[in-house]
Amino acid sequence: MTEAAEQAAGTDPTEPFTVGITVRGYETDTQGHLNQSVYLQYAEHARWSLLQASGIRQSTMVDRRVGPVTVETTIRYRRELRAGDEVEVSCAFVWGEGKTFRIEQTVRKDDGTVAAEVSAVCGLLDLTERKLLQDPRAAFRELADKPALLGLADG
Repeated sequence: MTEAAEQAAGTDPTEPFTVGITVRGYETDTQGHLNQSVYLQYAEHARWSLLQASGIRQSTMVDRRVGPVTVETTIRYRRELRAGDEVEVSCAFVWGEGKTFRIEQTVRKDDGTVAAEVSAVCGLLDLTERKLLQDPRAAFRELADKPALLGLADG
């Protein structure tokens, strides 16, 4: 996927946000498989790309003294990835009540094969108080130019 296509992916709130990535040789282990820790990097890249697409810059979050945190991550490995494989990493916020929310992600090969599923429990940390915000939805809604991309209704 080209950089221009990557930036455009997921701008329709009815479709999952996705980022294209090519598996690089130096990310693989001695068996030629994508190293398990790199799946987390791919997931994190997709998360930050989604935040940027919604209009949230990391510098703005720092200026407002808030930052996203992950409190739990589960990875389900489904099929191996090898150097040169083209994948799309989806990213969707799943909102509930309270201080935490989930981020659900799928790493999918170009042929549609699911390589991995990543599920994370996250929150938004007050960087001064070092406590999770009571209402992360309200904070993200305020920070975002396009909150619908984060699964939040405008307004």
